[in-house]
Amino acid sequence: MESGLGSNRNERHWIFKDDSWFSQFRNGSNPWMARYAYALIFLVSNLLAWAVRDYGHNAFPEMEKLKNCQGGRGCLGAEGVLRVSLGCFAFCFVMFLSTAGNSRMYNCRDSWHSGWWSAKIGLWIALTVTSFLVPTFIVQIYGEIAHFGAGVFLLVQLVSVISFITWLNDCCQSEKTAERCHIHVMLLATAAYIICIFGIIMMYIWYAPEPSCLLNIFFITWTLVLLQLMTSASLHPKINSGFLTPGLMGLYVVFICWCAIRSEPAGESCNRKAEASNKTDWLTIISFIVALLAMVIATFSTGIDSQCFQLQFSKKEARTEDAVPYGYGFFHFVFATGAMYFAMLLIGWNTHHTIKRWTIDVGWTSTWVRIVNEWLAVCVYLWMLVAPVILKWRQTSESA
Repeated sequence: MESGLGSNRNERHWIFKDDSWFSQFRNGSNPWMARYAYALIFLVSNLLAWAVRDYGHNAFPEMEKLKNCQGGRGCLGAEGVLRVSLGCFAFCFVMFLSTAGNSRMYNCRDSWHSGWWSAKIGLWIALTVTSFLVPTFIVQIYGEIAHFGAGVFLLVQLVSVISFITWLNDCCQSEKTAERCHIHVMLLATAAYIICIFGIIMMYIWYAPEPSCLLNIFFITWTLVLLQLMTSASLHPKINSGFLTPGLMGLYVVFICWCAIRSEPAGESCNRKAEASNKTDWLTIISFIVALLAMVIATFSTGIDSQCFQLQFSKKEARTEDAVPYGYGFFHFVFATGAMYFAMLLIGWNTHHTIKRWTIDVGWTSTWVRIVNEWLAVCVYLWMLVAPVILKWRQTSESA
């Protein structure tokens, strides 16, 4: 039996190495190709949710005849988005349960993750169709749970971003690359700070044109304070992380602040950009498409970054030849929470909110979610700076 297993492993290894990417995808031998297939399924779910929200009454008139649709109100619009999200979440959660904990390739769970596409696509379609047959109260309960799941996705995403920034800084400060990358690090950090200051100035001009715009002034000014706080903490003698990480984190928090203010509803006197984009034109459509693709890419990149949640001080295990290239369970967990997240963006985090066509993540709830996410990102970053110092101090105190 062991010889049979070994020959099967060698056969799959040969396919993985020598065949074309199409053959690898067809034979289910390449988990790196599989992740693109899951991202495509996720993108199609996003597009279907958007179509149900904006064009459901014209494109899917048959849904109005379904018993649970209540003349279309329960299957189109905001509830239609939640039903598509529910189907996508159910598919990703089934994949999470069936692949979580798998750490080795060339076994049945690896084959299920990387192959069996006809069965999995059929399962995804069946779950999506079933989501339109469930009672409305189940969809409403899911909508409430999706608020929490979307928050989990944002938390996972910001930890992934911060981990990448700290990893990049550690690589640049290592003994092998410190002298060679010194000038590049200074140029990158300087450019990051210049862009941050420029972005803050432009937000004052665009979103705080009058002294009465107190809320926007507070958001922008507090972002500037947080940038200074991160810089001061990074340059503390006991931390000494340099200018690169606070500069890149500054770009991240300034971007979140900009997204938060842009999410304010049109018609606010302090958000002239929202008033200018109140009409649906080609620029609004392009912005929507870019935002949708950015959400899929963010979900995709976060899903394969399972190592960002490994304990920083834990002992790293030696990587074996048959180890999985990324955590399958974590990958599907991120996509499951991402399904909840895209639903919240398309309905503005409010199941009773009527949202305009070709818009995404608009409303006061969306604004405050972004702002809290910004503040939380700074707190997590500061903790990642301070935690090693505190741990070292505790170890010194215990040994003494």
